[in-house]
Order: sequence, then structure tokens, then C-alpha cells
Amino acid sequence: MKTTVKALVVGGGAVGTSIAYHLAKAGWDDVMLLERDELTSGSTWHAAGLLPLFNMSYATTHIHKYSVDFYKELEAETGLNAGFAVVGNLRMAQTEERMDEYMLYASTAETCDVPYEWMTPDQIKAKWPLIRTEDLKGALYHETDGYINPADMTQAMAKGARQRGVVIERRWQADAFHWTGDAWEVTCTKMIEKGGNLIPSDEQIVITAEHVVTASGNHAQTTAKKLGIKIPAIPVEHQFIVMDQDPELMKFRAEGNVEHPVIRDADAQSYVREERGGWILGVYEKNAPAVFEYGVPDSFRADLFPLALDRIEDQYMAMIHRIPSCEDSGLKDDFNGPICYTPDGNPLVGPAPGLQNMWLAEGFSFGITAAGGTGYYLAQMMVEGEAEIDMASLDPKRYGDWMTTEFAARKNEECYDHVYTLHHPDEERPACRPLRTSPSYDRQAARGAQFGFVNGWERPNYFAPAGFNDHDARSFRRGGWWDYAVAEAKAIREGVGLVDATAFTKHRISGPGATAFLDWFTCNKLPKIGRINLTYALTAHGTTRTEYTIVRLSEEDYYLVSAGAWHAYDQDYLYKAIKEKEPEFGRINAEDVTTKYGVFAIAGPKSRDLLMDVIKDADPATALSNKRFPWLSAKKIELGMCPVNAIRVAYTGELGWELHHPMEMQNYLFDLLEKAGEKHGMKLVGARAQNWLRQEKSYRAFGNELGRDATPAEADLPRFIDLNKDFYGKDEMIAKGVRSKCVTLLIDGPDDADPWGREALYTDDGTRVGRLTSGGYSVAFDKSIGLGYVRPELAVVGTQLKVRMLNQLWNAEIVEDSPYDPKNAKIRMDG
Repeated sequence: MKTTVKALVVGGGAVGTSIAYHLAKAGWDDVMLLERDELTSGSTWHAAGLLPLFNMSYATTHIHKYSVDFYKELEAETGLNAGFAVVGNLRMAQTEERMDEYMLYASTAETCDVPYEWMTPDQIKAKWPLIRTEDLKGALYHETDGYINPADMTQAMAKGARQRGVVIERRWQADAFHWTGDAWEVTCTKMIEKGGNLIPSDEQIVITAEHVVTASGNHAQTTAKKLGIKIPAIPVEHQFIVMDQDPELMKFRAEGNVEHPVIRDADAQSYVREERGGWILGVYEKNAPAVFEYGVPDSFRADLFPLALDRIEDQYMAMIHRIPSCEDSGLKDDFNGPICYTPDGNPLVGPAPGLQNMWLAEGFSFGITAAGGTGYYLAQMMVEGEAEIDMASLDPKRYGDWMTTEFAARKNEECYDHVYTLHHPDEERPACRPLRTSPSYDRQAARGAQFGFVNGWERPNYFAPAGFNDHDARSFRRGGWWDYAVAEAKAIREGVGLVDATAFTKHRISGPGATAFLDWFTCNKLPKIGRINLTYALTAHGTTRTEYTIVRLSEEDYYLVSAGAWHAYDQDYLYKAIKEKEPEFGRINAEDVTTKYGVFAIAGPKSRDLLMDVIKDADPATALSNKRFPWLSAKKIELGMCPVNAIRVAYTGELGWELHHPMEMQNYLFDLLEKAGEKHGMKLVGARAQNWLRQEKSYRAFGNELGRDATPAEADLPRFIDLNKDFYGKDEMIAKGVRSKCVTLLIDGPDDADPWGREALYTDDGTRVGRLTSGGYSVAFDKSIGLGYVRPELAVVGTQLKVRMLNQLWNAEIVEDSPYDPKNAKIRMDG
């Protein structure tokens, strides 16, 4: 048995096998896969094998689409039939709101080249008469979709991997991982059968691997303990039943009719497909419990749990309603097995936190659909340094060290329960909340704050009157909260508003090597002492990895602010880069001060007047003037008795300051500002209004316009790129050129809806030329607004395009960057 390899993949389910296959296909000729039992012995063996393309995530949709296309080619390469039945996928809607959801999805699907068509109830009934349709509004149909045999698919990939030189070893368990500084030493134990159980033998080996990938499925918690990290992947019980033959179905097929598509009745929380003349019913019911929270018992192999039919009674009755002919079919078989989940339902794919050359592929609730694409894109990340799509939304570090087992288990149960709920773009899920709160949380809640969940933090989305119900206000159009956000946006444009930005990620970087490191690590000039700069850290491929606001406190002391939603993601990249470059640049101190400082943003034309009323200074009238406190500068000031690191910048594009203050003084500062704000009409403002306002200024947002699939040049940010210096990723950024370009659009959309930033863009002749990455409403222009990417030749002010919204094309025009106050006169306003 080999003991030295380039890459070791741990886990022989569909995902692990695909990764091994694609690493070999990408050119690595020394790959090994270890499976502690037999291939497919985890969740793969009892998966229903459905291939749903439906997903609101841009990255996940690409992954699913690759899988569907890839599985169709497997037999030609390997000679093994993976059992792919291309029968289509019919997503039915019982309500107009569900149709709204499908219309948003359809536009997103177009951006990923996923084909679809709309079907009316009459069209469904004419083609598949066994389906009851009188209570349906319509359906979204994917003709290229279907289902597959998971075991056969995995074995086909395993054969393809072996043909490409991959070594697959079964009955070996990875027990310990040790990083030598150059490679991983993985201690492995031979597993043997004893009394029907799989137990470790006395035989052990150590495998040295340059790279390790864990795809351990239900064993993710055990893997996490061995690696000394946290992985929020915990299984949940999933049930499906197989029914005896349905005579009406047998008759329908005997008459020469094609197989039914996978029938998804989302409003009934279930899916149905044909199975040898009968039906399979799968459900996503309420109260399905998480299992194996602290690891899979040694006695659990390819086993199942007792069926809990009482949990799925409603779904079973809904199936009989939808397909009445199945009512007399008996129960042939049943399954209740573990399927891994994560708190947001997306898998964890990418580099492990804090570890070199350790890669995770864990938490796959739709592992059969995702396996092929995960292998493809993860292999790109490992072999080439980056994937061709931005994989940040799947990164394992989107959950930080604050995450616990209890949090993951309860959120995973919620995620399972929410598979078929209406996924409003303004959705907020309640489980495990509130968890991370700023000191002023209670004060803001008492004033009507409706909170959003950002990396565990509670952040106000908007403020509403007492008794308002956020859940009932959600919509695929303009929700019940829309008017409140409009009022908040107008308050900042016309008066003054306070935004709680405490969730920002904050780091202090100092030491003899700090300046040289940051100059290499980021693409803009470093600011002078007392000044700030917006800048970007790039990937090895020259695309955008992290956005920073850098405040220079002294010659070798810097304060870095980045997105609150990406705390661990940014920190891991920053700290790994520091560790790599410290021998070259000298000592670099890095301190995470996120929870040390709270942040309030005060913005609007009256913001200076408000702050002048509370600032303690020898000359309060001039303390905040352009002469003493110019735009894009930072100063230590005192507001009442609170010391504040104030930064003159505003994400809203108005005169304003960010007030970074000691967390323990936040309530004092909140009360002080609120009282002083009374005479100025200060309004508390949430993230949704702020998001609209930043689009009026064409401010790019990380995770939307900024990411690992576009360079800062493609984001059209030349003023933040200093080509006169060397920085990480510079040559690669230049070599890429501008493949697409970020633009701002004003949109003549419907009267009751705005874009969400997931919509496709077209020319007048119907040619798709790009996609939106942000969307919303502009109070300055009284119409919809959006940012997005188009082909470079179209990125010209005045270009007329179309946006797909609610299954219609609406007029849109590319406008100048910062259509509101393009000369920044408001921000620079003196006083």
C-alpha cells in the first residue's frame, strides 16, 4: 500500500469519489482515496438519487448543473451505466407567491444557462393525467433534470478515477492528522469485521500527503475533533417510502407514455417519482431530529433509523391528493436515514480554517446532485489556486469559532424543515436567535428594530411600529417593510440617521513588518497617518478576495475594517498570509478587535450638526469642519464621556462619520446620540435602506459585486488600484484584462417590485449579456436600481438593456457611476 501521495481524499461516498476523480482529471497523478467501510456505505447508499437544479445560490446552481451534465457522460467514459433517468423535474405551485418564487429562480437559472419552461395546470394534466391540477397555479419544468442511482454513479466515478491512476483503499480509517510544515502525516488504521460491526485492528500505517481532503459525510463531527476545528455539519433524519405498484400508473405506461418527471409539490413539503410501476414519496417534514451530534457510533454502518410515520402523515395525505391513483398502493419499503446538513443548507467546500493544505467537502444535504460539481470546482481550487466561479458562499469559514454543536444541530433541523418553505429573499429564520448581540440590542428592539442574522450577530434590517410582524411582511415583491425602509433612506438623504454597524470585522495590524506586508497584501496605496483608504486583497488569480478600509494610526500601526458577514473568512486569509510573509517583512502583530469596538454610523446632511452638540472640544464649532476633520480621515474625538475613533466616511454617500467606540460604552453613546438627535429629527436606520443608498453611489459590496470571479479592474475600481507598486495578484489581474465590467443601472420595473440582485440582463433583441449582483429601490430617482456585470463593450453610459423580473423584461439603462451626487459634493460638505 502506498504511503506517500500528492493528495489523500478521506471518504468514499459520492462526494469523495468525485473529488478523487476530478483531481486526477485535472492532472494530479498521485491521488489516493480512503474509505473506512465500503464505497457508498454512508448516506450515498440510501439517497433517493434526485438531481434538483433548483437553488437560489449562484455557486450551488453552477455545481448542480455541472453534475447533471457530467453524469450523462460517465457511461461513455467508464462503460458503467449510472442509471441516469432524464425524466425532467416538475416544480408545482399551489399559490401565486410560490409562482413569484419560481419566477425569481427562473431569472437566476438563466444566468447559469439552466434551461426551463413554464407549464399551466392544463398542460400538466394533458401530459400527465394522473396528477391532480385543479388547485395549481402553474409549474416550472426542467426537462434536463431527473434522477440517478447513487451507488451506480459512485462506482462509475470510482472506475473513472482508477482509470486515471487513483488508488482506492477500503477498510482504512484516518485516525490522526499531523502537519509537519511541508505535508500531512495521516495515521490510518485497518478496519475489520467482528460480530457485524466494523472495528479497528492492530494494523496501522502513516500516509504522507501534500494535500488532504475530508469528505466524511455523517462523520464530520469526528473529523472536526481530529483536526481541532469546528465543522457545523450534523446529520438530520430524512424519510422516504417506496410504494407498491399503482395499476393506473402501470396502465399509463403500458399505453406508451413516457415516465413522469420528478414531481415536486413544494407547498406540500414533498417530492414524488416513479419507481418500477409504483411511487417513491420523500418528505421534508417538521420536527425531524438531528442525530450524531457528537459523532457516529462505531456500531452504525449502512444502517437506518426506525420509521416515524406519524411525522409524515400530512405529506402522505398530500401525495394521495396530488396523485389519487396511489391511494390503494401498499407500502413496499421505507427508509429513515441520516443526511448531513449545515445551518444554511449549503455545503462546506474549501480550505479548512487555520490549516495548510487541508480541504473540506462536508455537509451535503443534496450530495448526489452536488457531488460531480463539487469535485470539479474543488479540484480547480486545489490544482489551479481558484475555481472559475466564486466559491465564497460555500466556504467552510462562513461560520466562526462562536459556532457550537448546539447551534449547528438546532439550525440544521430548522434548515431541513425549511427545504420547501417559501424562500423569500428577505427571509430571516428564527432558530437559535438572538445569539450575538451588541449592547444596544435591547434599546433598538424596544424601538421596533427588525433584526437580520449576520455571522451570528443581530443587525437591524429596518425599524417598524409596535406589533409589526416581520414574518408576515416578507415577499418576493415589495414586502410590508418596504415603506419603513423608504422612510429611513429618505431620512439619511434629507436629514440624519443612525446605523448600527457593530458587526463589522475589525483587526489591528502592527509591528516592524506591518507596512511592508500590507503594501504587498493590498492593491491600493497605503494611507498616510491619520488618513484612510479603501483597498482590496487579491487572490493568486488576481480576483478580489477581501475588501478593507484601512486606517493608518501611526507609522507601523493599522486598523482594518472589513465585512461583518465574512469575519472568519477574512481573518483566516489574513493570518495565513502574515504567517507566510513574516520571515520576509519582519514581525507582524495581528489582533482581532471585532468584539472590542462597537460602531455607529451617523450620516446625512444634518450629521455634523448633531455631532457638534455632543462633541467635547476646545472649539466644537470647527472640530468637525473640513479643515480640522477632512473627508477620508480619522481622528480620536470625545462624544460626551465616550472616547471615539471617528472615521469620516459614509457607506450611504452622505456627509457622515463612523464612530468606533469601546463596546462597553455603547449604551451610553446610543443614549447620548438619541437624545441629541431629537431636535435634528434623527431616525434609526437599518441595513436594507443602507443597501439601497450605497447602490445610488455605486458602492460595490463584497459577496455581491466583489468576489473571486472578478478582478478589481472588472469591478471598475481603477482609483483603488496602484499599478505603480507590486502587490499580490497584480500580474494575474493585469493578464486577465476586463472580461466583464460592473455597471450601475436604473430600472423602469413593475410598480410593486424591485430586483433582488439575482436577475439576468438582456439586450433588446433578447441576447443575454450579463446579470445583476445587487438590486433595490432608489429614493433619489424613485425607481428600481441595480448593480451588475455586462460584457465590456456594453458598459457604456446610456446603453439600454432589459432586466428579467417576474417573468417579464423591463427597461433598464446603464448610468454613470454614482448617479446620486457624482461629484461627492454632499460627502465633502463643509460646515
